[in-house]
Amino acid sequence: MGHMGNPRSPSSTSGTRSKGDAQPPVTELLWGEPVSPDQLTAAEQGYARCGPAERLLWERLSVFEGAFGREAVREVCASGTLPAGEIEAVLDRLAPLALLPVDDLFDGEDGAPRYWMPHPMRAVGARRLTARGDRWTVVTHHRRWCVKLARQAADWWQSGRQIDARNLALRELPDLSAAMDPTTAPISPSAEAGTSVEIAVSLWFLWVACGRVAEGRTRLRHALSLHSGPPPARALWLAAYLELESGRPEDADPLLAQAWAAAVRDGDDRCLGMLAHLRGATALFQGRTRAAAAEFREALALMEEHPEFGPSRELCWVALALTLSRTDPEAAQEALDQAVLDTDARRAWTGRDLWADAWAHHARAELLAWDGERERAAEHARRALRTHLTLGTAVGAACAAELLAQMRVMVGRMTSAAHLLGAADLLRASVFEETYRPAEYCVTSRDRSERLLRRRFDDGQLRRAYEEGARMGLFALASEA
Repeated sequence: MGHMGNPRSPSSTSGTRSKGDAQPPVTELLWGEPVSPDQLTAAEQGYARCGPAERLLWERLSVFEGAFGREAVREVCASGTLPAGEIEAVLDRLAPLALLPVDDLFDGEDGAPRYWMPHPMRAVGARRLTARGDRWTVVTHHRRWCVKLARQAADWWQSGRQIDARNLALRELPDLSAAMDPTTAPISPSAEAGTSVEIAVSLWFLWVACGRVAEGRTRLRHALSLHSGPPPARALWLAAYLELESGRPEDADPLLAQAWAAAVRDGDDRCLGMLAHLRGATALFQGRTRAAAAEFREALALMEEHPEFGPSRELCWVALALTLSRTDPEAAQEALDQAVLDTDARRAWTGRDLWADAWAHHARAELLAWDGERERAAEHARRALRTHLTLGTAVGAACAAELLAQMRVMVGRMTSAAHLLGAADLLRASVFEETYRPAEYCVTSRDRSERLLRRRFDDGQLRRAYEEGARMGLFALASEA
């Protein structure tokens, strides 16, 4: 899954330079990009050609880290001296002088134009904004806009617009990332740490369900380290979830206890259900299936029909089915049937829960394999893999790939199975730390496959098959029939 790259400034792409030409000296390094004297001079000249309103907007636009649309400009930059009703006309006059149009990888719904301010222009604008004494006011407006964006993305996720939610969060991630850093806040880091925590928690799905576990863990821990009051229950829940997804269930346990106490303190009944689900997920990770089943049932008893935050009821039913699939297939099928009923009710109200769908395919593959329907089991495992890859869920994709490999081994497709295991290894290595430990649930499936593969291949052959699968990648392998 790609990220939106910032366009390069005209001065970095125009003209030619021979190998013997000296590079211009760099006078300042802004946002990780060098800005040369010539670039600053050109930007200053452009600023000087602007009228008062255009200069004011130029300065205020310098607070944006990434691309922005017209609505964002109105919300962040409007004031008594630059009324919202006049901003669009001012923006149209300013754009040819200071901005570049952007073709986003994740386009907005309305197709409205979006812009990016090159680094030399930002340097000039930021300097003048600070000199005018308006910087912290505009930065505060920017952070409030980021809170609104994060809430909108979270609402879209819950309402079944999960791809839209992920794309919105990724499109705006440069600005959301700045707002999640309390050290960029006005006055002091602790003054806006609550805002940073709120944004990180609103984006829980991006970290957990869309594969950005390490980033979410880092950002949330940084924001919580500067938070002056008691941490919110949902922030502690997310911190525990990210530890679990990072392969550290032992580090999730104390956070779960703290989160439960905070949820009781705050009267956050929804969080109590989320914590029961997470305790179940932790137990399942560790192979404690009986405890996991009990926790998932408690979560379902606590969850409302249409949760406004966090995992859905469908996901909880599916998690219960996964827990039971290898020990009590009949009970697992009953749990899947309940997930279907909840899914039908949800779709009448909102839309699909793709994350739950992916794990439901995984559970169906397990049950079909139990019944000896290996080809149908493999198809459901492949659907699980493709859906996890669509969302970006590294944990789910690796687990589904190993399950699909097991299905391929069972029908004698040994090379295909080895390719899948090699690609799953590469995915885990690229996303997680070296100390990452897969869930016991996944380890069991992996061990079954490897025992059979080693009967067919010697160590060198198996290593080469893994390497070939890693080169092919899971996206290509998931498309194989």
